Amino acid sequence: MELFQEQLPIVIHALNVGFLQTLKLFAVTLIGAIPLGLVIALGSMSRFKPLSWLSRLVVWIIRGTPLMIQLIIVYYGPGLVFGTNIWGGGEAGRFSASAISFIINYACYFSEIYRGGIQGVPKGQEEAGLVLGMTRSQIFFRVTLMQMIKRIVPPMSNEVITLVKDTSLARIISLQEIIWAGQAFMKGSQGISGAIWPLFFTAFYYLIFNGVLTVLLGRLERRLDYFR
Repeated sequence: MELFQEQLPIVIHALNVGFLQTLKLFAVTLIGAIPLGLVIALGSMSRFKPLSWLSRLVVWIIRGTPLMIQLIIVYYGPGLVFGTNIWGGGEAGRFSASAISFIINYACYFSEIYRGGIQGVPKGQEEAGLVLGMTRSQIFFRVTLMQMIKRIVPPMSNEVITLVKDTSLARIISLQEIIWAGQAFMKGSQGISGAIWPLFFTAFYYLIFNGVLTVLLGRLERRLDYFR
């Protein structure tokens, strides 16, 4: 018991540091993937067929391959092709590679949600806007967009919750997120060796963070009830 009490502050500090890295990766992914997903969705719905085909091909490839493989390709691929690691060997390089992989991956998933939301808005509303003299861009931002947001909040919420847990995959390229921090104590981190219990502690971080996100996303969904 005394040994546990001595080890606990060390473990909590290491997990807090790892969780900050997890939060950082989560935030950067959302900031990049949300707008990029909309761009990809608009590209896939474009009347310019080459752009539409290209967008759908990219989405098909990304959604059809594991995120873990994508992380490995993004981080190690340039070194295999060009003979040099463009990311460098430090934590900053591993984070950059992880962020780009996550942004591209989740942007493709978000794009399909956006596309379903946009196509779910009745076509008659666009036609009514054209009759009133509105441009297509005005119709999209003033009529379609808010109704689309209301429709996509539930599926987007699921993807956001999944993203929280998927950040743990970044450990495959040795990014020091929370799961990596928990596993390190099994290998002898900071004088603690063969301890598996720190890894179990990481579940509480995920549960609390996902609980907060669930409450916030639920409130957002209720506020958007106006657009039914």
